[in-house]
Amino acid sequence: MVGVERLAIDSTADLGARAIRRVRRRLIPFLALLYFVAYLDRVNVGFAALQMNSALGLSPLDYGRGAGIFFLGYFLFEVPSNLALARLGARIWIARIAIVWGIVSMAMVLAVGPASFALLRFLLGVAEAGFFPGVVLYFTYWFPARERARALGQFYTASMAAGIIGSPLSGLLLQMRGVAGLDGWQWLFLAEGLPALILGIVALAYLDDGPGAARWLPPPEKAWLIETLAAEGDRPADARHATLRAGLWSPQVWLLSAVMFLIVTSGYGFSFFLPQIVKRLSGASDLEVAMWTAVPFLVAAIGIVIVAAHSDRTGERRWHVAGCGALAAAGLAASTAIAPPIAAFVALACAAIGLYAFIPPFWSLPTAFLRGAGAAAGIGLINSVGNLGGFTGPYLMGWMQGVSGDFRIGLRVLAASALCSALAVLTIRKAA
Repeated sequence: MVGVERLAIDSTADLGARAIRRVRRRLIPFLALLYFVAYLDRVNVGFAALQMNSALGLSPLDYGRGAGIFFLGYFLFEVPSNLALARLGARIWIARIAIVWGIVSMAMVLAVGPASFALLRFLLGVAEAGFFPGVVLYFTYWFPARERARALGQFYTASMAAGIIGSPLSGLLLQMRGVAGLDGWQWLFLAEGLPALILGIVALAYLDDGPGAARWLPPPEKAWLIETLAAEGDRPADARHATLRAGLWSPQVWLLSAVMFLIVTSGYGFSFFLPQIVKRLSGASDLEVAMWTAVPFLVAAIGIVIVAAHSDRTGERRWHVAGCGALAAAGLAASTAIAPPIAAFVALACAAIGLYAFIPPFWSLPTAFLRGAGAAAGIGLINSVGNLGGFTGPYLMGWMQGVSGDFRIGLRVLAASALCSALAVLTIRKAA
């Protein structure tokens, strides 16, 4: 009898493993490709700045403010976008987001000065609002809690691929200055915005709203996935976290929002100014700068996979997040105190590991206790408030560069923000 029970348990475990593998193969590559394009369209302004700032007459403050205003549009429409996804379905809503942001990204070629640059960046934020938190929410429809950090880590490495592949690609596109009467930075926005439009159309046919609609899942695997996810959502302890009110007003949600805000301030202040920092350190050409800028993203991608897998294997989240924040702070601070350019560059690469490996275990914290409408609202709120740091970081870096003439003071502020984020996450209750 014991042998029969053991066989049944092993059979169920094998069934679950097959289901998760199939879901990973189906969803993560496509969604990661979408995120690759989204992140590229969000941060390619850092490479465009190598030519665009002089072409449009942008001061360091104009550039920092315009680059960061993306996140104000993102903030205003984040929660409504996530609620719309939960109501209308992920397939239609993710496709809508991608199509619109592709159109707006290509429209960046129309910028003629500081005001139009800022307006188009704001509209890009409005268009893209809801994509990342929408995918985080979408993963709760497909992956049990114990699998989410690894799934998010695999998805999130696409942002590093945007740096690894997108950096040299952006450098090459900048070399197209004068082709068809367009500047290199204009070709960059056109060529990197078009894939979002195409992938958005593909998403309409490729994505499913949940396991129940997935014709590519064999019936036994589909049943296992639906039952497992339903059992997680039906736990009595989670009932109070399933309401819209819980998602918007829970103290834990607001604390997580503050943690996210602080690390995003550091992350986008870093990424939007990294090409200019590398240019200052190396004095290299635009193409060479683009190649060097890919290196921190490459090492960060390795860090993301290692940290996310270890976090899932141990089931521990807070210390993984805090450790990453501390590493980011140390790398950013060290880069301002080291004289040799190559050593400062290595410190920046270490900072990149901490800044980006932070994210997958972090998102396992709210998805561990939020459910239903509470998850849609809470995840959207955390990401929208947190991404206000995407305005704050570039704005501070641009302002401080304009005042001091270099990047060191700004990088030290970013280091302090990352350290505060690391300390704040340790105050979150383990139940979260």
